Amino acid sequence: MKQAIDQLPDASPWPGFVVVEGPIGVGKTTLAKRMAKSFDSNMLLEAAEENPFLEKFYENPRSAALPTQLHFLMQRTRQLKMLKQDDMFDPVRVADFLIQKDRLFAEVTLDSDELDLYEQVYSNLTLDIRRPDLVVYLQAPVEVLLERINRRGIKHEKWVEAGYLERLSDAYIRFFYQYNDAPLLIVNAADIDFAHNDEEYELLLEQVLETRSGRHYFNPVALQELMV
Repeated sequence: MKQAIDQLPDASPWPGFVVVEGPIGVGKTTLAKRMAKSFDSNMLLEAAEENPFLEKFYENPRSAALPTQLHFLMQRTRQLKMLKQDDMFDPVRVADFLIQKDRLFAEVTLDSDELDLYEQVYSNLTLDIRRPDLVVYLQAPVEVLLERINRRGIKHEKWVEAGYLERLSDAYIRFFYQYNDAPLLIVNAADIDFAHNDEEYELLLEQVLETRSGRHYFNPVALQELMV
C-alpha cells in the first residue's frame, strides 16, 4: 500500500488530518493504526484504558458518568490542541476520535443537570480545536459490535450491554446524518477485516485518498462482488 501512496505527485492532495470514528467495537482504532502506518504518520489515540473512571462507569453508569466524560473531554482536547495547522511535521495525522463524539456520549449518559455542567466545560475547552480534513465513519449492527467486544476481551468492556450499544449506535447515526464540518466517508464495516484483509483495506485507502468533499458511502464487500 505504501507504493500506492508514493504514486501521488506530492503530499498536498492528502487529507492532512484524518479521523476514524464509530461506536465501541466497530474497529476504529485498528483501522486508524493501519492507516497511520500506511501514511508513515503519528497518531492521536483516545487511550480509554487511561481513564480511571471507565470501569466504574460500565459497572454502574449513573455513579460515574460525569467524571468519565470529563476525563475523556480533557484528555482529547489536550491532544488536539497540540495539533496545530502551522506545525505539521507529518503530511498526515490520524486520530481514532472526533471531539464532537465526546458530546455525543455525554448526551447518552448524563442527566440534564450533569449535561448542563458538561456543556459549559466543553464550550471552553473546545475553542480553536482544529477540524479534520476527512472523517471515516464505520458502521456495524449491534450484534456484530457485541461479538467483537467479547472476542477482544478488554476488562472494562465486559459490562457493555446491548441496550447501551443500541442507544450509542442510534446517537452516532443521528449525529452523522447532519454532520457537515468535514468531508465524510461512511463505511459498512459489518463483514470486513481491515486488520488482516489487504484487499479490503487497499480499496478503502484508495477511497480515502479520493475523497475531497461531500458525503460518500463505501461498502468494500459489495464492490468486490461487482468486480468478480
